[in-house]
Amino acid sequence: MGSRIAAHFANAGVPALLLDIPLPDEKDRNAAARKGLEAASRQKPSPFFTDAAKNLVEIGNFEDDLPKIAACDWVIEAIIENLDAKRALWRQAAPLASREAILSTNTSGIPLAKLAEGFPPDFGRRFFGTHFFNPPRYLHLVELIPGPATDPALLESAAEFCDRRLGKGCVPCKDTPNFIANRIGSFFGATAHKIMVEDGYTVEEVDELTGPLIGLPRSASFRLLDIVGLDIWAHVARNLFEGAPGDPWRERFIPPAFIDEMIRQGRLGEKTGQGFYRRAGRSFEAIDWKTLEYHPRRTPELPSVETAKNIEDLPARLRFLVQAGDRAGRYVWKLLRDLIVYAAEKVPEISDRTVEIDRAMRWGYAFRMGPFELWDALGFEPVARRIAEEGRPLPAQVSAMLSAGAASFYRPADFCGQPQTEYFDLASNAYRQLEERPGIVRLDEVKRARGVVRQNAGASLIDLGDGALCLEFHSKMNAIGDDALRMIHAAVDETARNFEALVIANQGEAFSAGANLMLLLLAAEEGDWDQIDFFLRSFQQANMTIRCAPKPVVAAPFGHTLGGGAEIALHAARMQASAELYMGLVEAGVGLIPAGGGTKEMLIRLGDAERAFELIGYAKVSASAADARRLGLLAAADGVTMNPERLLGDAKQLALSMAPAYLPGHIRTDIPVGGEAAYAALRLGAWLARQGEYISDYDLTIAEKLAYVLSGGRLTGRQTVSEQYLLDLEREAFLSLCGNEKTRDRIRHMLKTGKPLRN
Repeated sequence: MGSRIAAHFANAGVPALLLDIPLPDEKDRNAAARKGLEAASRQKPSPFFTDAAKNLVEIGNFEDDLPKIAACDWVIEAIIENLDAKRALWRQAAPLASREAILSTNTSGIPLAKLAEGFPPDFGRRFFGTHFFNPPRYLHLVELIPGPATDPALLESAAEFCDRRLGKGCVPCKDTPNFIANRIGSFFGATAHKIMVEDGYTVEEVDELTGPLIGLPRSASFRLLDIVGLDIWAHVARNLFEGAPGDPWRERFIPPAFIDEMIRQGRLGEKTGQGFYRRAGRSFEAIDWKTLEYHPRRTPELPSVETAKNIEDLPARLRFLVQAGDRAGRYVWKLLRDLIVYAAEKVPEISDRTVEIDRAMRWGYAFRMGPFELWDALGFEPVARRIAEEGRPLPAQVSAMLSAGAASFYRPADFCGQPQTEYFDLASNAYRQLEERPGIVRLDEVKRARGVVRQNAGASLIDLGDGALCLEFHSKMNAIGDDALRMIHAAVDETARNFEALVIANQGEAFSAGANLMLLLLAAEEGDWDQIDFFLRSFQQANMTIRCAPKPVVAAPFGHTLGGGAEIALHAARMQASAELYMGLVEAGVGLIPAGGGTKEMLIRLGDAERAFELIGYAKVSASAADARRLGLLAAADGVTMNPERLLGDAKQLALSMAPAYLPGHIRTDIPVGGEAAYAALRLGAWLARQGEYISDYDLTIAEKLAYVLSGGRLTGRQTVSEQYLLDLEREAFLSLCGNEKTRDRIRHMLKTGKPLRN
């Protein structure tokens, strides 16, 4: 865990010193720290944004190098979850640390009061808990737990640093067993197991019912345990059982017998090669928890689940599921019912407000909605009524809410046209305004308060205030279609008339997965080349409209920014990118080349046909924003936001800062191309890759089309050409490839499986 925390500090550009014990049988005194760092480096996905970030982590050992912490501004202890071991290390480290340094522990549940007991007052003033969630790069949450004497100003300073520099969502916690997220998360996992055993569900069924279907990560329940380690999970659960003697639900934290037996047999999950799942060749096997024998993983037959998957709106999907009286519906209802009741009962024990519990579960466990948001989505009053009808007691706070006439835990509110949210404060039994978080803009709140300027099925224009307009895509995976292209033109026109700057952004699951492949395939199958050509021309014109807009356009890409989505971002005057940016021109994977201006744009940006050829031909996708900059997809002037919640606010600020002195882009006519010689060199590179079996025969065909465009159409000698000339070559190559059955095979395969076909 320590190596992964160090890696994330390095991602933020902060040098880190990583110390561990010296191993007795190793000549290398730093072997433990080195192995930890190497293990982190091998992890997939990587805890580092780029390989270069590793250079910011220095390694050492406790016996030889502990005095080096005197130069550190923040000392974080992340050793084994053992009170005595932690206290022993702090007795050595505290006197060596700078008197100005922040001191914190990464404990996941040991009481801070016990850790700080007996230390000098100055230690207690600077000491608190900073519980990073693993992996720190990807999980947004840091729980901040004050000790008995922690200076509130230091805690606030650490929260500010974690928020802005490390990109974390910070949740203040009480010093209670397992704090917030692991207290609720452990209960949720234990409940999933309990229902499975009592009602006879399979491992595959539970994972089908506790993943994206209900707004949870793909790792669901048992896949998550394999990742975490069954021994670790059982240890956390037992600690919670011992540490919460007054919890009426505590028996649930005792691991079921079959998990104890799996641990005894060494089936701990990924680290031992088998747990609830194990790899069998290219496929996976799942365990039968009754016999502990493995069988080929089976797709559960749950009819209501198949229906529910067609409901895109998560609250509507959840309501459908809990009302279904079948096997799936009964499981989901019992699971969510116990979760929300338990969470309500833990206020104010673990948190004074529902807000922190919801944030902790969203940020630490990647739930799309926290327990109280889930209750609102299912219907506050109908759920309370159903629980009562089942003869189960409602938490006292919920009964008080009903008596007070409250209809939800959260409700929208607006003040002088400014969007706000109110939450129900269980302590005062009244609604309170949720405090503003400066720099964080939520599109749903803005739309509720101000409405939209214009919209169609694929996109909307939203007034962000202060003279900034937002173009939001909202189709499935924000795929680019005719609606989005029309709205691009409308956005630039509206900005020119009534706004100072335009931001292209959304707060969905991805910036954009690219063009609508299904519509493209249908047109290609019907041989409607005119329709495809019209769409390509429209797409190119829309992107050039962004490029030449009279006022600044800033794109805010995040997550999957692929194909056509990347092409739109590349034509903006600037990008303000999320640190977690998986951006690439991936058209080769479906048998095509970028034809919305992406091929042309990379040639201009890189100034090197060979680099552009490699980037596009191999469909390279960045592993982070830092990696996107290395690849040339982000320019030096583009910004990066560590905290995804701040991305839209940062993009808005950047766009408005550019407005006073902005000079519009123009269509270039002086782009150098290499002509016939460059074409031959690029083709040779592709041929050598084919001989080495790095690419397929059809990859070679695509590469030849790409080489033709990047070389300027095999002109005689080096020449300069216009952007429009290159756009015409892109379109010609794209149409030619659409006419090939192998391209259509690739598109079909991608639509069916979500994976590229190597034909």
